[in-house]
Amino acid sequence: MLNQFGRLADWIIDHRRVTSLFLVIWTALMAVGHYDPYWLFPEGIPLPFVATGQADEQESARDAEFGAPPDKPVPRVSPIRVAAGDVIVVAQSDSFFTPDGAEAMRAVVQGLENLDHVDRILWMDQAPMMNVFGLPEPILPGRNASAVRFAAAKQRALDHPLVVGQLLSPDAKTLLLMVSIDWLFVTADEDCTDRLRDTAAAVAADFPGVEIDFSVTGEVPIRLSRAASNRDNEFKYQAIGYSIALVIAFILFRGLSAVVIVAMAPAFGVFWTLGVLHFIGFDDNPFNSVIVPVLLCMVGFTDGVHMMVQIRRHRAAGLSAADAARKSIREVGLACWLTSLTTAIGFGSLALAHHELVREFGYCCVIGVLLTFISVITVIPLACATRLGERVATGYGKNLVDQNLSRVAVIIDFVLARSRLLSLVAIAATFLLGLVTLQLRPDERLTSNLASTSEPAAALAHIDKAFGGMETSRVEVQWHPDIEPTAGEIATVVGQADAVLRSEPLIGHPLSICELINALPGEGDPSTRMSLLDLLPPPLKRAYIVPETRFAKIDFRLQDLGIAAYGPVFERIETELQRIEKEHPQFRLELSGGAVRRWKNLYQIVLDLAYSLGTASVVIFVVLAIVYRSLRLGLISIVPNLFPLATTGCLLWMVGQNLEIVSVCAFTVCLGIAVDDTIHFLTRYREEINAAQGAEPRDQQEAIRRAFVGVGTALIMTTVVLIIGFSTALLSDARDHRIFATMGILTIGSALFADLVFLPALLKWGDTPRRRGPERSND
Repeated sequence: MLNQFGRLADWIIDHRRVTSLFLVIWTALMAVGHYDPYWLFPEGIPLPFVATGQADEQESARDAEFGAPPDKPVPRVSPIRVAAGDVIVVAQSDSFFTPDGAEAMRAVVQGLENLDHVDRILWMDQAPMMNVFGLPEPILPGRNASAVRFAAAKQRALDHPLVVGQLLSPDAKTLLLMVSIDWLFVTADEDCTDRLRDTAAAVAADFPGVEIDFSVTGEVPIRLSRAASNRDNEFKYQAIGYSIALVIAFILFRGLSAVVIVAMAPAFGVFWTLGVLHFIGFDDNPFNSVIVPVLLCMVGFTDGVHMMVQIRRHRAAGLSAADAARKSIREVGLACWLTSLTTAIGFGSLALAHHELVREFGYCCVIGVLLTFISVITVIPLACATRLGERVATGYGKNLVDQNLSRVAVIIDFVLARSRLLSLVAIAATFLLGLVTLQLRPDERLTSNLASTSEPAAALAHIDKAFGGMETSRVEVQWHPDIEPTAGEIATVVGQADAVLRSEPLIGHPLSICELINALPGEGDPSTRMSLLDLLPPPLKRAYIVPETRFAKIDFRLQDLGIAAYGPVFERIETELQRIEKEHPQFRLELSGGAVRRWKNLYQIVLDLAYSLGTASVVIFVVLAIVYRSLRLGLISIVPNLFPLATTGCLLWMVGQNLEIVSVCAFTVCLGIAVDDTIHFLTRYREEINAAQGAEPRDQQEAIRRAFVGVGTALIMTTVVLIIGFSTALLSDARDHRIFATMGILTIGSALFADLVFLPALLKWGDTPRRRGPERSND
């Protein structure tokens, strides 16, 4: 393989113009991807390896007995969906039940409905009236009504099951307008966010005596806010990352030309990668706008540092620019390729993940790492062979790391003198920290990758506080065909399930046929008044019971606290539902909804992590064992690569963090990065072992010491750059980005410790030097 890189080095340097022309053409093509990817590919680029979706949409499995055909044809009635709305306009005021407040809200709703792209609005004043005559009666009285009538209207609203806790908060200070959008007339993203809020505020401004604050949230605004944040962050964090990398590189190299050339490799790598992502349609992934550019910038910079250290060393020794570049590719090219390959393996293992977001992130990282490797082995040597590289050795030996490496080198003497003890400590620590890491609980949130300061997230947090949650789930009830549609046992079972939900503090405002019956005139248990349901408007009745299919449901609200917080709640509810089923054997009850599915699939996050890390670890071990032709070296490399992950996982557990999707990505990415330094150390160690005096291999302890000194500069440089680079993502307003950055910093820092302390000790204690055969290059 070294011979292959030797030939590659010769070709790149001997055919500089051809290589440069290829790079120019490729860069121009990627520029088109940044500007307008559909100019070349109007229908996009289909990817055969991208799954179109997950077949997990069935919400409740029904056996043959309960799944019998409907008793009668089901009427075509559109049921009322109180919690449905593409956009939720949140209005906050103390004056809803005053003449001016009521008039202002009616004007606001009218103003919103006059917008072309607004299809309809469901709000408190349009809630179906709970009277036996089915007569329409708005909640809010007219402007000229007395204060007594407004007080009565407020009480009527708070007694209405479809209003209180659904469209109006229990303190009557927050009102929700559920807006359905006519997508045919939507011309810009602002139509679903800013324009709705601004229109409502402008109309309310015509009523100076009323103070109403408006904000928007819901599924559509949350998606748009996430996409807008991704677009804004894409440039901001690239610029921050590049700037910090340049400053650190200048401090480390003390030479402007070396800094510029090293910075060119990750710059081109990131530019090419983002161009490809635009072509294949992965540019809207929330991880790709911040994490991928910073990650590739750091990965490319670290490999570039290794390449530049070798070139500067050879230039300082008197070689010409072309010969120094040629020799450096031969010496470092294999290590850079191995680091890129193992990093790509780590990222590629994310393709085994259950979540599409994670799989796309893995694909993008693999593409980026490979393109960045091409950039490192072409752009840096070519630039060094030009006039720009004539003074690349300026400042060699004068940077902070080189000047102080001799002081750090005392570490290796300490390590080698206690290799057996440190090796046992490394193995034991990795094992124990790994056991603690396994205690992490899986979790998932709706707004985890959304800026907490964004309007949709802030409005969602207010809804969680005022209404008990924005997201809804349900308990589904089915009964045997022998049960009559008006049987009181139906209401009894639904009432018992309703009581179970109300006993849980984190469950918000259950709504079922029992609440509807209790709101109707008259007294008595709902089980004795089932026939009153026929007096309700069909859209209202069939929203919660469908007699023909023997189906009823109880809706309830959930806060965005993290689905792990609801795990014990759902377990208690399911236990109680099973108890109710035993008491009523002809009924079947099932907890259902999006949040419930996420809870039941939480174990998949752990499986994703296990599959990703397990697959990546095995493949990396096999690759290293084959490349180094040593099973023992492959086994030795496992400890310093797993120790940083175990350390990070243990620290997450200690501070009370959970295992989320971003954690799966971070663990796998960090494994790919942590192995890079190990590869550079092992490659240099093998070179030193093979630098024989006569037929015998060099003394192992001396080889380890020379490897430490030889790659110590680059390892410390790259670690500093990686940590500072990951720190830029800490400035992000998205929680996921900050978690990813924190895990990256912890892992990279502990990886340096493992490679400079544990790895030399393991090599001294566990590796038996022997003549490896002629693997050195012929230079």
